[in-house]
Amino acid sequence: MVGPDFSTPPSSIAASYQPVEGELPAGALADPQWWRGFNDPVLDHLIDLAYRNNLTLQIAGVRVLQARAQLAAAAGELYPQQQAITGAYTDSLQSKNAPGYVPGSQAHIQTAQIGLSASWELDFWGKYRRAIQAQDAVFLGSIDAYDAALVSLTSAVAQTYIAIRTLQQQIAVAQANIGVQTDSLRIATVQFNSGQTSQLDVEQAQTQLSLTEASLPSLKAQLVAQQDALAVLLGLTPDKIVPLLGPPAPMPIAPAAVAIGIPKDLLRLRPDVKQAEQQAAEQSAMLGVAKAQLYPAFSLSGSFGFEAGDTHGSSLGDLFKWSSHTVSIGPSVQIPIFNYGQLTNQVRAQDAAFEQSILNYQNVVLQAQQEVQDAIAAYVEAGNTVSRLNAANASAQQSTRLAMIRYVDGASDYTTVLNAEQAQLQVQNSLAQAQGAVPTALVQLYAALGGGWQIAQGHDVVPDSIKADMQKRTNWGGLLTPQAHSAPTTPGAQTRQLYVPSW
Repeated sequence: MVGPDFSTPPSSIAASYQPVEGELPAGALADPQWWRGFNDPVLDHLIDLAYRNNLTLQIAGVRVLQARAQLAAAAGELYPQQQAITGAYTDSLQSKNAPGYVPGSQAHIQTAQIGLSASWELDFWGKYRRAIQAQDAVFLGSIDAYDAALVSLTSAVAQTYIAIRTLQQQIAVAQANIGVQTDSLRIATVQFNSGQTSQLDVEQAQTQLSLTEASLPSLKAQLVAQQDALAVLLGLTPDKIVPLLGPPAPMPIAPAAVAIGIPKDLLRLRPDVKQAEQQAAEQSAMLGVAKAQLYPAFSLSGSFGFEAGDTHGSSLGDLFKWSSHTVSIGPSVQIPIFNYGQLTNQVRAQDAAFEQSILNYQNVVLQAQQEVQDAIAAYVEAGNTVSRLNAANASAQQSTRLAMIRYVDGASDYTTVLNAEQAQLQVQNSLAQAQGAVPTALVQLYAALGGGWQIAQGHDVVPDSIKADMQKRTNWGGLLTPQAHSAPTTPGAQTRQLYVPSW
């Protein structure tokens, strides 16, 4: 076979991730189904529903079937490319006034023929085998694309779920502060009615209360939007989400132990890295296909059949007599000569496409390491933020209590209370967001490490219901079996998949 034999392109891989404050251990992921580490049954159930019902994932699964069928079609090109059973019957009447008519000859002639013809271009330079390699890379890449879609899906479900719980916490914070500010308004009103303060205190208390109440509609609208987004991820209508979520609950708590592995693990775990490698393998094989066009094409053509007519004492009934058989067979060669550089430049263009795929693979590897490093920093710093905001929250609550005591005692004006309440609301709202940022950053870290696609192991890429519908429309033969949708595990299975026709 002409053209290069593919090998994984070299790539820049760090020995370890850059240390950050609160560095994480380098051990391998204990459970690729990382969401179970949050110990949240609702989250587990939501991800299971998304895996079973998400339509985008099912589209990716059907693309695997499409690529598998295209691979089977490419394998068929190794065999005689053109073959047909032919048959014909002619009934002709020659004009007796035609220039070529021979007086006394038979003018009315009937002829019948039946036979088999075939033409086979030998794969002398590997043109068809390289094409099979290219399509096999497309097929394997479609499996990686399915896995990448599953990583994105599990991450999106978890992040959306955390966003919902975070918004519920923010709403609870706003409602709690509304309660505090309502009491402050009541106290300011009592103070005003007793002549101890001016109406300014009442108006300031009312203003702060109204501002806090005004934040609720926006938070509730964001909550509905996140619930609707979750419905799409689960393949459900929006009305079914609230019962699945149940009442407001605390957001998932990140597990205490998180292992991140080493950068080299990404080549094995990240589906998008493996997909980029398969794309490079495809372009390498297509370079061989383009180069094969520069060489002579050797073919064998032949036909065998029977032919009879009603002339020279014969009849149509003699069609299947051995004396009526006809045979034609012979080789042929086709040598490209004056193509004005078309074939040569097609090779050059394909070589450029191959080089692009190599560079893309190397870039994907670098981006994968960047995403992990960014997620590590985000996770660690989110935890640091929460610890500081917890201390700030305790101080803010104490400040609000002390400010109210001093106000009631007449030791300070209402501005002190107002500032304390504003600070408490801001701190508690920031704390709720920061508490949600910790599990969100961890989800992003798990996704960057390539975890999540393992949930599909042992399952087919397409639900049985979809395969049943497809089988009703089209004869898929054996291509709808789960074994046809995964990479071969033995040399024999690989040979059958690449070189044996799938009828």
